Amino acid sequence: MSERWTPESWRAKPVLQVPDYPDAKALADVEAQLATFPPLVFAGEARNLKKALARVAAGEAFLLQGGDCAESFAEHGANNIRDFFRVLLQMAVVLTYAGALPVVKVGRIAGQFAKPRSSPMETIDGVELPSYRGDIVNDIAFTAQSRTPDPQRQLMAYRQSAATLNLLRAFATGGFANLGSVHQWMLGFLKDSQQSRRYKELADRISDALNFMRACGLDLESHPELRATDIYTSHEALLLGYEQAFTRVDSTTGDWYATSGHMIWIGDRTRQLDHGHVEYFRGIKNPVGLKCGPSLKADELLRLIDVLNPDNEPGRLTLITRFGSDKVADHLPQLIRAVQREGRVVVWSCDPMHGNTISSNSGYKTRPFDRILSEVKSFFTIHAAEGTHAGGVHLEMTGQDVTECIGGARAITYENLSDRYHTVCDPRLNAEQSIDMAFLIAELLKQERGGKVKPMPVAAGL
Repeated sequence: MSERWTPESWRAKPVLQVPDYPDAKALADVEAQLATFPPLVFAGEARNLKKALARVAAGEAFLLQGGDCAESFAEHGANNIRDFFRVLLQMAVVLTYAGALPVVKVGRIAGQFAKPRSSPMETIDGVELPSYRGDIVNDIAFTAQSRTPDPQRQLMAYRQSAATLNLLRAFATGGFANLGSVHQWMLGFLKDSQQSRRYKELADRISDALNFMRACGLDLESHPELRATDIYTSHEALLLGYEQAFTRVDSTTGDWYATSGHMIWIGDRTRQLDHGHVEYFRGIKNPVGLKCGPSLKADELLRLIDVLNPDNEPGRLTLITRFGSDKVADHLPQLIRAVQREGRVVVWSCDPMHGNTISSNSGYKTRPFDRILSEVKSFFTIHAAEGTHAGGVHLEMTGQDVTECIGGARAITYENLSDRYHTVCDPRLNAEQSIDMAFLIAELLKQERGGKVKPMPVAAGL
């Protein structure tokens, strides 16, 4: 990949997961319009995230990345954004307090509108139509008009992303994230749950610590790190035309940055070395992610690392592993050993969602909580055995009271799935399950820092 890079050089390469837009001119017109719009994020913010991820790579912090499987135009609203932010704050506090590590918070939000599909077409009752590829491409309704890719939807995705970012920034810096408000972050519908009680006990300890600091004469209002927080955005960069439109030169460095999100990643289906996605990603300076599934071999991973992070820059590349609880032990160790052998600096993050999806007899896709936890536990155990840092988790989750993943503290069953199954794509952990997962991961972090991650038991669980 020695040839010159430009924001459009990906167009000379094969590209997978491309929607079949019927009107090429209409698509080009929308992309040209998007290129005139203000950026969603700024180069300096992306650099700050890269610095934070460099600390994760060094074992000095932990990455918490989570959010919707696919954002929905219809569900966009202030309450949903606030509730997501709340549960992410709660999870981060649990992990920070118990794990004694700073937590880097990255949402799958403000841009996570496109989804790869295993098949370009979907058939229902003998009718074949294009697959739903996320609201930025087409609509989930199963009609010919709804499923026809429409470039105008990219304009709506931009507007919703901008509004979401505006609200997130207000929450993060305007007082809502003040550590003194730690009790107020609990969602109302969780007040009677086991996780609510555990969280309240932790919040009480944090409040006691803050009161002690005040009693010692410390002015907590003069410490911005207690009154505000950093939250970054991320998404899978599938629509390269959309990404190109927001690829801008940073006036302070002269480097190219993707300004559609602070961090973007390449999916497991689009990581071919000689294809358009890898070509696009190699030229931008953002921190980037690479999904690593069971088909990825160690030598291919090393070639991808050479292309995506040739300068071995700490914080530049996050490897997001997604194997499944039954396959992680067969695949992860050899990847870690290859990366360590070559001296590559990466963040290792665990996506325990995508390899653990099953279908219920009623036709609902779901993910068993115990399998998700089992893959996370194996991830920590393997890293402990290899002497490397289990750097983060990548979760599909929501702040809503949905019933999409079975199990967890309230033991959602297959029969409960139809109660509140709202996702437009893959099943998400609900708020209670997300906080439950944070407490369980916090225990693993404590064990890692103590150098004693327990061997993986035969049965899933801690």
